Amino acid sequence: MNADAVRHIFVVGAGTMGSGIAQVAATSGFQVTVMDVAPEQLSRAQETIARSTEKLLAKGKITEAQREAALSIRYTTDMDAAAEADFCIEAATEKVDIKERIFQDLDRIVRPEVILATNTSSIPITRLAAVTQRPEKVIGMHFFNPVPLMALVEVIRGLQTSEETARTVHDLARRMGKTPVEVRDAPGFIANRILMPFINEAIFALQEGLATVEDIDTVARLGFNHPMGPLALADLIGLDVVLFILEVLHRDLGEDKYRPAPLLRQLVLAGQLGRKSGLGFYDYRENPKGVPRRFR
Repeated sequence: MNADAVRHIFVVGAGTMGSGIAQVAATSGFQVTVMDVAPEQLSRAQETIARSTEKLLAKGKITEAQREAALSIRYTTDMDAAAEADFCIEAATEKVDIKERIFQDLDRIVRPEVILATNTSSIPITRLAAVTQRPEKVIGMHFFNPVPLMALVEVIRGLQTSEETARTVHDLARRMGKTPVEVRDAPGFIANRILMPFINEAIFALQEGLATVEDIDTVARLGFNHPMGPLALADLIGLDVVLFILEVLHRDLGEDKYRPAPLLRQLVLAGQLGRKSGLGFYDYRENPKGVPRRFR
C-alpha cells in the first residue's frame, strides 16, 4: 500500500504520544480513530487534543477546518475497529509483552496490505515483526514529544521490512509535516542512543551534589543552547520511560556508560515519574511549569 491510498489511520494508545500522533494525523487530513483499553484515558486524550488545537488555532498555526478535523477524531475501546483502517500506529506503554500482544491482535484484524507501525523508542522492530504474519509490513515510526511541535520522525526498518513499506512511511511522515530520518534497528535507535546518556549524566551530577536541578538545566539551556534542560526533559518524557530505555541500552550494548543513575531508580520506585505524576526533578502539583526540587 502506498501513502496515497492511506485515508484512515488507527492509533493504539491514547497517552501523551498517541494523542499527539492522532492530532497531527487528523490536522493533516486523515480520518483518525484512537483506541485504548481505558475509557478515562480516551477522555483525557480528547480533552488534551481540544486544548492543544485551541492554542494552535489562536497562534495561527492551524486553521479552523484543521481544528474541526481534530475534534472529529473517533475514540473506541474496541480493537476490532482497526478492521476499517488503512494504516496502524501503536503508541502503547513501553512494555514488550503489551506491544507484542497488540501486534498479534492487529495482524489478525486488519487487511493483509495494511502496514503496522510502532512508536516505540527502544524495543527492536524485528522482535515485534516476528509475532506477525507480515514482518515485511512492520516498521518503526518514532515521533517526538510534543508531537504537534516536534518535526522529527525516526523511521526504523526491521530485518524484513520491505522497501515499499519504508517508502510509504517516509511519505506519510512528510504528509504530516514531519522530517523522516531512516535509522537502523539497534538499541535506542539514534535519538535515545545520544540523549539518554546525556540525561543520565545530568542525574549523576545532581546525585553527586555538583549543582542544583535549576543550575544543571540552566547550563544546558544557556551553555548548549538547548530549549530545555536535561532534568526538565526527563520529567517531560517520564522518568519511568527514561529508566526503561537506559536499561535496554545497558543490557543490549553491555556498556557501563548506560548504567542508570541510582537516583533515577529511587524516583521511579517512589512513583515520582515527572510531569505525569506531579513530581519528578520538579514539583508540578501547584505550578504547571514546575518548581525545582532540592535533593541532598
